[in-house]
Amino acid sequence: MSAIVTFIGWHDSGKTTLISEVVAELKEMGYRVAVIKSSSSNGVMFDSHGTDTQRYKEVGADSVLFVAPDQMVLQTGSTDLSLRTLAHRYFPDVDIVIGEGFKSARKIAKIEVSRNPEQMLRNEVHGVIAVATDIEDIVGDYIFRLDESREIAQFIEKRFLVGKSVRFEQTALLINGNKVPIKDFVQEALAGTVHGFVASLKFVDDIEELELRIKLPKKDT
Repeated sequence: MSAIVTFIGWHDSGKTTLISEVVAELKEMGYRVAVIKSSSSNGVMFDSHGTDTQRYKEVGADSVLFVAPDQMVLQTGSTDLSLRTLAHRYFPDVDIVIGEGFKSARKIAKIEVSRNPEQMLRNEVHGVIAVATDIEDIVGDYIFRLDESREIAQFIEKRFLVGKSVRFEQTALLINGNKVPIKDFVQEALAGTVHGFVASLKFVDDIEELELRIKLPKKDT
């Protein structure tokens, strides 16, 4: 479990400058450091030139999370996690996750956007279910113009949302960052076991959702 410490003070008291210097020192000492920046203002730009979050990245913070009344923005190091795993890890409660890129993602439906008939990805990758283009002679089952965003949204709704009952998933299991499908009775057994242990702890009431992260020690070689 990560240690937590926070710097507090009035506006313009020098918190950001001091935190930046401390982060730089901790990084020099070989530690991994994340910074969470809280703001009471709306409409604040994240990570643009001169912002506090940009300064934290400049001094080497591994991850920066910005939390404000109107937004929460996370910037962290790149991973090799799949689109599906990213969606399950960070957005488990939305109805649909829209990606940009990920053309090599396996078993993920794709809508190609194209302006050049000589560079059609649908001929090279799997899973292209529709094309949005201003090319006149493109043919296929689902071809949209680039200005038909409403029609594309309706296509997505019909294909993935309307009449599609989202399967209730009581337990989600990610191993080394990859989501592992587990049968309903295993989900129920895992949920019941963990809930039983947690419910026996003091000061734990009204449990609706549990998040458990387990990191196993490395095996000696």
